[in-house]
Amino acid sequence: MITIIDYGLGNLASVANALNKLGIPNQVSNSPNVIKKARVLILPGVGAAGQGMQNLKNLNLDKVIIEEIKRGKPFLGICLGMQLLFEESGEGNVACLEILKGVVKKYKKERKVPQIGWNEVKIQYSKIKMQNYNSKVKKILSNIKDLSYFYFVNSYYCEPDDTSIVVAESEYGEKFASIVMKDNIIATQFHPEKSGSIGQQLLKNIFTYFNDLNH
Repeated sequence: MITIIDYGLGNLASVANALNKLGIPNQVSNSPNVIKKARVLILPGVGAAGQGMQNLKNLNLDKVIIEEIKRGKPFLGICLGMQLLFEESGEGNVACLEILKGVVKKYKKERKVPQIGWNEVKIQYSKIKMQNYNSKVKKILSNIKDLSYFYFVNSYYCEPDDTSIVVAESEYGEKFASIVMKDNIIATQFHPEKSGSIGQQLLKNIFTYFNDLNH
């Protein structure tokens, strides 16, 4: 079963509805035991990094998430759920889950924040070093054209130390990672569940890929 992690800041209903439309069984839970038994985890999120981390800690979910990812469980982070994977967020200088190396930064002052709306997503095949990794990226981006538009709501963006994990970039005054992928982790800065048919296609691809990882 796919488990959507409820830590009080997620767009849970829209993620669940998107999966339901695809016929993908899912459940919403904040129980560590349920999360440990899940086949796939989703960490959505809308809000501040500090509150997100505090909520995860209060629910004893921060360590559970780290342990399950390290065990190789397929994991999808969405928006704040992507940012919390990194080491530190500039949004209050908050220490995050530290699963991926890198930091989360705020857009420059001259940009209107948050970024709200549709933005292009440019696939970064040239930055992906390993040929077999490239084939995995092609699976999750099957039937998605380069420079497709996805829906964003964010004031902060991720800056990974390892640029080879950056599958796609977008630009909002400056270039930033909009999709990252490493081992069993996929994360998007945008909201695929709010991105119409193109978002549905991406979710379908991701969960087909995750299903292959589980077999």
